[in-house]
Amino acid sequence: MTQRTNVPGTSPFEPVIGFSRAVRIGNQVHVSGTGPVGADNADIAEQTDQCLTLIAAALKNAGSSIEHVYRTRMYLTHAEDWEAVGRIHNKFFSLIRPAATMVVVAALLTPSWRVEIEADAAIPD
Repeated sequence: MTQRTNVPGTSPFEPVIGFSRAVRIGNQVHVSGTGPVGADNADIAEQTDQCLTLIAAALKNAGSSIEHVYRTRMYLTHAEDWEAVGRIHNKFFSLIRPAATMVVVAALLTPSWRVEIEADAAIPD
């Protein structure tokens, strides 16, 4: 049986909703949708940077790193933010270029959030 490890984060929503910041199963890490906690009212570039910084910390806590991300999903509340979000995504992933999806949604959990990001990563042997 493949071992499962829940990796907690600092979101106040984790115990309320019943989720973990990340879940490690075998050599894979799945990071939950991550909003810009701590940069809630910042501009879209700063919000995106904060999401990816929080994801990087979760990956480290799970035994992986941002360099091992193979899939991202970005949820935007404003279609016009795609270029700014894309520039920050490129800052983190220009060398590894994971498969990525960008979707516009009506709203996110916290009204001031304009972006939320999920990521999947491998743990190298």
